[in-house]
Amino acid sequence: MARWSTPRDVGDRTTLAVMLALQEAGYEIGIPFGENVRYDLIIDDGARLARVQCKTGRLRGGAILFKTSSTYAHHRAPIQASRHYQGQIDFFGVYCRETGGVYLIPIDDVAPQWQAMLRVDAPRNSQRKRIRLAADYQIGTVTLPSVVITRAPRASSGARGSSA
Repeated sequence: MARWSTPRDVGDRTTLAVMLALQEAGYEIGIPFGENVRYDLIIDDGARLARVQCKTGRLRGGAILFKTSSTYAHHRAPIQASRHYQGQIDFFGVYCRETGGVYLIPIDDVAPQWQAMLRVDAPRNSQRKRIRLAADYQIGTVTLPSVVITRAPRASSGARGSSA
């Protein structure tokens, strides 16, 4: 049984999958310090540094959908309901659990809207213009193990090791 119960769990596993694929693809990876940055990772390809925002993709109707903005609607009185990432990141790093694929998408390849999609299956109408094929952006495949979380037994007065 996989433990993907909270949005934070999902996000952490997505970031881990993206990091694994980036490392296998030969990138050096840096993690920014603090919570007030708009990107999750910094990647170094030997020639330049780039900012990556990790997103979870979901397979729906032959395409991987992922969010391209942050939502703040759950906050008490948000100034903005959502914010896009234009000018603040260089790439989206997307992990799709259903395909196991990790995709590195330049932000300039997606419009600053609510979500974007990568086609896994060819469109039924044979459309080719304005279609982003997942295969064109895939940098790796990652299979994260299912994790069963069990609690460790609580220590009681008699459960501690004895000292000699």
